Amino acid sequence: MKFSEEIDNARYRITGYGQGWVRVNENRIEQSFIVAPQTLILDWPALSFKDLQPEHLEQVLTIPAEVIIIGSGQRQQLPSPAIWKKLVQHGVGFEIMTTDAACRTYNVLLSEARPVVGAFFL
Repeated sequence: MKFSEEIDNARYRITGYGQGWVRVNENRIEQSFIVAPQTLILDWPALSFKDLQPEHLEQVLTIPAEVIIIGSGQRQQLPSPAIWKKLVQHGVGFEIMTTDAACRTYNVLLSEARPVVGAFFL
């Protein structure tokens, strides 16, 4: 029997990251963005984690997901109470971590075929 890896080209994967950038498939991104297996949003108005407002989460929360991953930048940061409340009220699991860790976690969840959405700050 022959085995081969099945690659779904319609999916958005994180293929690289470094200081100030993330590569999704072949696209090098240098601003905040949202990614899910079938969605890539590059015009997300949330520019930095410290400026994140509850209304910025609307685009994230409309994507069906089991887990929301938020990459807060180079340092681990905690959200404001308003952000925390909005995420808890949505009723889906979420994790906030450095962007590097969020990239790795997103790819692990994607490889497990779990519905995941990532919001990344660079």
